Amino acid sequence: MLSSLRSRLYRIGFNLFPAYRRTGGRVTYVAPDWQEIRIKLPLNWRTRNYVGTTFGGSIYGAVDPFYMMMLLKTLGDEYVVWDKEAEIRFKKPGRDTLYARFTITDEEIAAIRSELETEGTESVDRHYTVDLVDADGTVHATVRKTVYVTTDGSKAA
Repeated sequence: MLSSLRSRLYRIGFNLFPAYRRTGGRVTYVAPDWQEIRIKLPLNWRTRNYVGTTFGGSIYGAVDPFYMMMLLKTLGDEYVVWDKEAEIRFKKPGRDTLYARFTITDEEIAAIRSELETEGTESVDRHYTVDLVDADGTVHATVRKTVYVTTDGSKAA
């Protein structure tokens, strides 16, 4: 119950945070374990570009922080996580509300920990892809994020 309330508060916090709020995106769901987040990006006066479709900056801004945040929350304080690079492929103009679903599996978390701890690697770059789709499931844009992960030597000791 407490974790469910906490995840709702995070959702509300994202939606009120000025930097995220200005993207036009809205977080609709945060899983209690931070392994799934869902967002929507409505087409309105704030997210519409000159030709009447969803502005590319709003598309990217609406999906930008989530893989980094998910890894920060699931890996814990002994890890340092940073966005490293991003690539966006526009496939079809957005003329309606767009949706995105971010997921990270237990296997992915275990693989990161294993690579950093067991294999002794200093840092890892992980690549994640998310599609922005309309209500019918048509892909309008695909964003590929590269996230840098390392252990924080000052907190690990």
